[in-house]
Amino acid sequence: MYAAERQREIMSVIRLRDRASVQDLAQALGVTPETVRRDLTALERRGLLRRTHGGAVHVERVSFSTPVTDRAGVYDAEKDAIAAGALERIVDDSTIGIDAGTTTIKLAELIPKTSRLTVVTYSLIVASELAAHPGVQIHFLGGQIQENSRAAVGTWALEHIGRITLDQVFLSVDGINTRHGLSTHNLAEAQVKAALMNAARHTVVMADRSKFGREEFGRVAPLADVDLIITDAGVSAEQLAEVREQGPEVIAIPGSRATAPPAE
Repeated sequence: MYAAERQREIMSVIRLRDRASVQDLAQALGVTPETVRRDLTALERRGLLRRTHGGAVHVERVSFSTPVTDRAGVYDAEKDAIAAGALERIVDDSTIGIDAGTTTIKLAELIPKTSRLTVVTYSLIVASELAAHPGVQIHFLGGQIQENSRAAVGTWALEHIGRITLDQVFLSVDGINTRHGLSTHNLAEAQVKAALMNAARHTVVMADRSKFGREEFGRVAPLADVDLIITDAGVSAEQLAEVREQGPEVIAIPGSRATAPPAE
C-alpha cells in the first residue's frame, strides 16, 4: 500500500472514531508502528490531525463563517492561560495592537482598569471591552465590519495602519505551520493582521494547541517575522522544536491542559 493510500485510510478511521492509537492503526493497515508514526507526522503537518501520546485525534476545523461568539468555550482554559501570559508582557504607557479573535478578546478582558495604554484594534468586541477603562486610549480602525468576527477590514483599516507605529501587537491566528507560517481563514483579516505586524516593533502570537500544524486560506506572515508565540502545554515537543527553528521564541504555559482530550 502506498503512503497516500495509507494516509487516506488513517484519516477515514480518525474521522469515524475521532481518535486512534498507533497500535490499532498499525494492526488495521498491516504495517509497522514506525510507518504509522511517519504517516501521522505527515498528516499533522498538513493540519488534518493532531498527534497525541500514542496516537492521534481529529482536528476540529473552525470555518471562517463560524461567529467568534460561537467559538468561545473551545479550549477555554488554555486560552485563559495564554491570555494571562500575554498580559504579563504589557507595560503601562505603551502603544499596543490587539486583533480580533477569542484569545485576544480574553486578553482585553484581563487588562486592568488602572492601566495606562494606547490600544489600536479592529475588533468591535475588544474596543467595547476597553471603552470603560479611563486610562486606555482606544483607536478603532474603521472599515467593513465582518459579521462573524465583529472586525473591521478593508482599505480604510489598512490605510490607517500604514500611518502608525506600535510597540507590540497581539495576534490570534487559525494556523501555524513551518511551511507557510501564520494563516487565517479570512483573507481580508489576514491582510490586516499582516499590516499590524509591519507596524509593530514586536509581534506576539497567541495560539492554543489546535492551531499548530494547520494551514488556512489566508497567509499572514512567515514564522521568521514573529518574535514570540504563547501557547498551551498541549503542543508536542516536536512541534515546538520545529517552530523555534524558524526563529520565534515559543512559550508553552504550564498547567494549561484542562480541556485536552485524553491521550491514547
